[in-house]
Amino acid sequence: MHTTSSASLFSPLTLPNGRVLKNRIIKSAMSDSLGDGQGNPTPSQMRLYERWAEGGLAASIIGEVQGDPRYPEKPGNLVLNEAADETAFRNLARRGATNGAQLWLQLGHAGAMAHLPISQPRGPSAIDFPDFRSKAMSIAEIRAVPDSFARTALRAAELGFGGVQIHAAHGFLLSQFLSPLFNRRSDAYGGSIQARMRLLIETVEAVRASVPSDFVVAIKLNATDQLDGGLTEGDALEVVAGLEGKGVDLLDISGGTYFPGAPSSSERATTGPYFVEFARAARRLISAPLMVTGGFKRKEEAEAVVQSGDADVVGMARGFVLDPYMPAKWQAGKSDPSFPRFATLPPGGMTAWFTMRMTDLGEDREDQVHRDIGEAIKEYEKRDELRVAQWKKRFSVP
Repeated sequence: MHTTSSASLFSPLTLPNGRVLKNRIIKSAMSDSLGDGQGNPTPSQMRLYERWAEGGLAASIIGEVQGDPRYPEKPGNLVLNEAADETAFRNLARRGATNGAQLWLQLGHAGAMAHLPISQPRGPSAIDFPDFRSKAMSIAEIRAVPDSFARTALRAAELGFGGVQIHAAHGFLLSQFLSPLFNRRSDAYGGSIQARMRLLIETVEAVRASVPSDFVVAIKLNATDQLDGGLTEGDALEVVAGLEGKGVDLLDISGGTYFPGAPSSSERATTGPYFVEFARAARRLISAPLMVTGGFKRKEEAEAVVQSGDADVVGMARGFVLDPYMPAKWQAGKSDPSFPRFATLPPGGMTAWFTMRMTDLGEDREDQVHRDIGEAIKEYEKRDELRVAQWKKRFSVP
């Protein structure tokens, strides 16, 4: 039975572990590419998350924080391992929790999508396309993943972060295991959806067991890969059911993949929030609060989803890049952020534009909002080139 919720966008939410979100607006994970090229936070990254906290959100999630530097998504990722700069991470945790906000780390492992210049990609099965290749993981490599995530989560708790989000969406490692298109294994980790979700379940259990009870353990899950032969909504709902009772504090529902040639959810032509119908179906299968990420641009859309009861929390990313004080402005009755329109959209252009805009925010530089998209791509690619060299030196990548 579907009922309307009594909650509003600005009412608090108590998570299963007792942590309280001060409202229902979360800055969902993005790859901000603001690490120093050696896996550590930078002053501009600290300032960016501080600004978002000042702007009134309930929590921010930092995208793609690696526990293992061998499989990064980009050379601007953070690496939280035994060699990390703990002082820098503590400062990031403290500044991102200003104004009653929470700051969580999204635990990443890019798997087959690990950045080729600084890794040797490994995924569930071997892939050999002209522009994309990956080796299959051994059983020993697979079995090391849950403990690696758990160690990273415990470090995050010890350094003052409020929680972690286990990344099982968008084509990264745990998402690859869920997808029959990329997981063609015939052992205990491949075949049926129960076998394909095994690594995710083991990882969630390991993380939950390793961290304090009041430390948030969230998950980001694809509703669908939006790829022929990929994870279907039916299988994704099986995964949701499999997560019940595993100590999940918040389930973030998204979709799509960053595999080369795949359509990006964030560049869809459709308007309005994505994945709300899936959340409605998921609600019947799991008691954890639900968050929906994707397609929210206006306050009325976010408010409607929370009031309908389809989701408990709304995840937004690009709106925060356009206006870091969006929640406070919404609460004061002010207008929605204005999304840019580009005459042409080169491949990767949208990502580059928004990523460079995050750098501007972290440096308190507001005047770059009309940056040319071609210039954004050049800046983005040049910075990555410099960081590739730093990463190789720091982590002894051949």
